[in-house]
Amino acid sequence: MRFSYSLWNKILAFCLVFSFCFIPVSLATESTYVWSNASNALDALPTTASTSENTNSLKLEAGSAILIEQNSGKILYEHNIHEPLRPASVTKIMSILLIMEALDSGRITLNDQIPCSENASNMGGSQIWLDVRETLSVDEMLKAICVVSANDCTVAMAEYLAGSQEAFVTQMNARAKELGMNDTTFKNCHGIDEDGHVTSAYDIALMSKELLTKHPEITKYTTIWMDTLRDGKSQLVNTNKLIRNYTGATGLKTGSTSVALFNLSASATRDNLSLIAVIMKAPTTNIRFNEASKLLDYGFSNYSYEKFGNANDVVQSIAVDKGITTQVEAVLEDTCGALVKKGQSKNLVQNIILEDKVNAPIQKGQKLGEISYSINDEVVGKTNIVANASVEKISLWNMTTHVYQNWYQLNR
Repeated sequence: MRFSYSLWNKILAFCLVFSFCFIPVSLATESTYVWSNASNALDALPTTASTSENTNSLKLEAGSAILIEQNSGKILYEHNIHEPLRPASVTKIMSILLIMEALDSGRITLNDQIPCSENASNMGGSQIWLDVRETLSVDEMLKAICVVSANDCTVAMAEYLAGSQEAFVTQMNARAKELGMNDTTFKNCHGIDEDGHVTSAYDIALMSKELLTKHPEITKYTTIWMDTLRDGKSQLVNTNKLIRNYTGATGLKTGSTSVALFNLSASATRDNLSLIAVIMKAPTTNIRFNEASKLLDYGFSNYSYEKFGNANDVVQSIAVDKGITTQVEAVLEDTCGALVKKGQSKNLVQNIILEDKVNAPIQKGQKLGEISYSINDEVVGKTNIVANASVEKISLWNMTTHVYQNWYQLNR
């Protein structure tokens, strides 16, 4: 059967009039859905440092110590966390952070060749004996700094990035201030003892968190146990013994001098839970590793990371008024989860605030509502609910196109 243009125009006109006449005109109303699932037995993490373990109940042999959850920064254990102490080579966490930020900004690349000045070659302490006649790539420099805590490489990178070690240290202190490291004053970029060069366990945890969360690729270097440089002529063995001995270890940095004693920022991940343990002023190298392991064990034994939903999970479909389509799927904007304490039975309550209907036009990613998860009235996780697709507002042109496309599909 063949349609004449006249007949088709009449059908199309009737469809348009019918569609516009019956498009509902209503304001979107807001309603709240509260879903409770008693089978999710969870307990909320303390939200402030004052409710964490803070009496040195673990009997740690250290001047100060802290344990935090890496992503949220929640404090799980603390002991003298704001006491200013000498950090030794743990200082290099800030130096590494500035190097990684320079890489991210495009100021340098991993293949850039870094020269060695007389100043850098004469640093002493932990080093790979850089020669003023050689250059190493940024990749090789990072490996030497992270694995064997090379002072000469740290100074060479500082001079390359800022023109001098002094200028680089100014940048270190400025960055520390931005991160809220109020117990910290850097006097150098490597950590060799110097009057007034101090930080705290709390501040070390802050800069460790920033490095690991914003630059997770650093673990490519911090998890190396043994490697070489200079075509195999220089052997590297990691100063952090936990990399070999602790399951899930991801880093991060050791430091020791005769005055600072033995320090460590240790990070590890198990079953999606990432922790950072800081030990300062331990009396021996073995004790610092044992105490860091004790802190990490405490965290993994008492806490877990619970995922509530993944980005783009569908919450429900929402009706659309005056749109070219009548529904849009409402999805989670981000993956949502939280650190929760083990061993206590609590009810997890999921709260959804979402409109019943929305008016077109709608943009993909537009916020439609929000979802939160709480325990004992304390919110432990939340994210926005957004549209997973755009919906155009109905018009004569797009309605004509829509009717034609539907008719074409039915008559193919």
